[in-house]
Amino acid sequence: MDTTLNEKLRRLSVMLLVALAIVALPLRVPAQDQQDDPPSRVARLGYMEGSISLQPAGESEWVQAVANRPMTTGDKLWADKGSRAELQLGSAVIRLDANTGFSFLNLDDRTVQIQLTSGSLNISVRQLDRDNVFEVDTPNQAFSIYQPGSYRIEASEDGNYTVISVREGDGESTGNGQNFTLHAGQRGTFSGTESLTADVVQIGGPDQFDNWAYSREHRHDDSRSAEYVSHDVVGYDDLDDNGDWRDDSNYGHVWFPNRVAAGWAPYHDGHWDWISPWGWTWVDDASWGYAPFHYGRWVAIGGRWGWVAGPVAVRAVYAPALVVFIGGGGGGFGGNVGWFPLGPREVYMPSYHVSREYVNRVNISNTTVNNTTITNVYNTTIINKTTNITNVTYVNRNVQGAVTAVPQRAFVSAQPVGRAAVVVNAREIASAPMSSRAAVAPTRESVLGARAATANRVAAPPAAVSNRQVIAKATPPPPPVSFARQQQALAAHPGQPLARSEVQTLRPANVTATQPIVKQAPPGKPATPNTGRPANQPNQPENQQSAARPGRPADTATANQPANRAGNQPAPNDRPGAANPAQPNRPPIAQPIQPVPAEPTNRPEPNHPTPPPARNDRPPSVQPNQPAMTQPTNRPEPNRPTEPPARNDRPPSVQPNQPAMTQPTNRPEPNRPAEPPVRNERSPTAQPNQPAPTHPANLPEPNRNQPVPHPQTPPQPGAQPRTPPPETRSTRPPQGQQPKAQTPEQKKQEEKRRQEEQQKPPGE
Repeated sequence: MDTTLNEKLRRLSVMLLVALAIVALPLRVPAQDQQDDPPSRVARLGYMEGSISLQPAGESEWVQAVANRPMTTGDKLWADKGSRAELQLGSAVIRLDANTGFSFLNLDDRTVQIQLTSGSLNISVRQLDRDNVFEVDTPNQAFSIYQPGSYRIEASEDGNYTVISVREGDGESTGNGQNFTLHAGQRGTFSGTESLTADVVQIGGPDQFDNWAYSREHRHDDSRSAEYVSHDVVGYDDLDDNGDWRDDSNYGHVWFPNRVAAGWAPYHDGHWDWISPWGWTWVDDASWGYAPFHYGRWVAIGGRWGWVAGPVAVRAVYAPALVVFIGGGGGGFGGNVGWFPLGPREVYMPSYHVSREYVNRVNISNTTVNNTTITNVYNTTIINKTTNITNVTYVNRNVQGAVTAVPQRAFVSAQPVGRAAVVVNAREIASAPMSSRAAVAPTRESVLGARAATANRVAAPPAAVSNRQVIAKATPPPPPVSFARQQQALAAHPGQPLARSEVQTLRPANVTATQPIVKQAPPGKPATPNTGRPANQPNQPENQQSAARPGRPADTATANQPANRAGNQPAPNDRPGAANPAQPNRPPIAQPIQPVPAEPTNRPEPNHPTPPPARNDRPPSVQPNQPAMTQPTNRPEPNRPTEPPARNDRPPSVQPNQPAMTQPTNRPEPNRPAEPPVRNERSPTAQPNQPAPTHPANLPEPNRNQPVPHPQTPPQPGAQPRTPPPETRSTRPPQGQQPKAQTPEQKKQEEKRRQEEQQKPPGE
């Protein structure tokens, strides 16, 4: 019996292991398929000014860039002199200034890694998930963006320094084993390549590039179309000025273009590019022609074409072209390639290698479709490897003018479809096979795009810029493989991109020769930068903040200064020593207006007949800290309740050390030529207790670089007053300047004044 029981247990164990293997197998296969899934987002080259050049991933030739071209890992841009460009990601917008070399080291669902070899970027990050990486790599550091906000990154032409301005947000610069944190309102200059030096000051006012970027951003903020589409849909703000939204009982919110010619149809004005890993990709000519051709579906309603976006609450997934192909490959369509747009609730089946999960996401995010329908199409085209679709009825196939066709040569050479289109009749369309891909192998022209004829005849970055090494914190993927190395394998399966594993086998053995010049940054430790002035000072006035906001009028002198200055020099309003921790609550409003003066500006000098020689005798470093003590009318005595008893208790011998403000108002102090020596002998320790409420605009409080000392107790009666020696007073000024010695004439005047003070009754 025991033997029988053991045998049953053994068999049960075997059956359990088999069952587990059967369950685990389907889980492992999709995981393997997901490795070939392309990113669900790309960048759109949405706007250009001047001369913008493009180098497609893996290629060595520069061509003229074309608007609406999708960009991904390995693609490079060069904005020439006097040029600007804008890249849109949905969750972020990247704007290029003139003389800027740019590339995507990595762009996928969770990583945006940018290579900036030279020039300026203005980046607006609208959404950043917790596990996302957003990094800008320059020749001497890697900057990681940690929060949504507004950032500007500049790489010097020689690659020796990087300037990073954070208007809103938070980030960290890494280089040479050091990490420097930047917060909102700060600008950091990171200098050196062998060793990294960081100087952080308050951000300056916006310049023309900042204001241009802000005006572009303002269009997105005020977009009406944001109500009808997912915020991950790239280019939806372009729909506002080129069409109108209407409600339809069958499809919900529908957008109708209002600037198209009679007889216009979707996917008719543009061309086809080959962009890996998606393959054939539609590039539309219209300024608004991005969102409606890579997201959503098209439908003909009442003789007009309307675009139906996907669900608003679902993250959008990019598709290269939401169409069904007919003909192609020389079969059934006279050697032509044709296509028509997918309608609402119709399944898009990619021609590239994808997992079952990806097919779900790309369809559910772009239309309202049943999961059972997706499964049936997936099993037909992916599992059974059947590219021709024969059992699906497409709503747009029989719509007048919906099908567009061009000769194969025009298709693969990225020629304008509108000029190359051929006429096809309903009978040809009905008899032509339908397919999920255009079975046509790409050529070099397909990769370079519509401006292939401009190859190596456009502006390109200097070799020193394009080949410059950058510092990276995140490890970028391997460099893209050139089309020339893939062309033979692509011809074996026309129209189908290579799987990622296939591309790896074509990678050159010497990867270093073709790899982007990237140096991995060593692990960094928190480091403290040199701080010129705190970026977020307490009690900062509103007009000071508005000066650092692009697109708003500046109220202070900082607005006229460049927002980002090259090198390590601080902006004119960033004086060293202003970040004294002993003065945290002093309002900074006067800092950009009041320079460090050699003369005090808070004294009504026109009433003094002898101030010029007196000012010349005063050390400049002491002058800003001296209150207008000789003007009793400017110092309200009621604010100093403790001084009267101190003065009444002091013997006459102590009187020479008393500030002039303790004298009666009827004393003609302005006519005393010996006034400067009195000011020189006053101890600065009493100055912090002297408010100046009667003339705040003229008292440059923020310019006091001298630490605020603790108030000293008044001298006791009978104490011998003694003027500090010059060497003791010389340590007071913050700049280390020495006061001048008194002349014999000044000494005589001082002695005479002391005698007058002693002879004067104490009650006066």
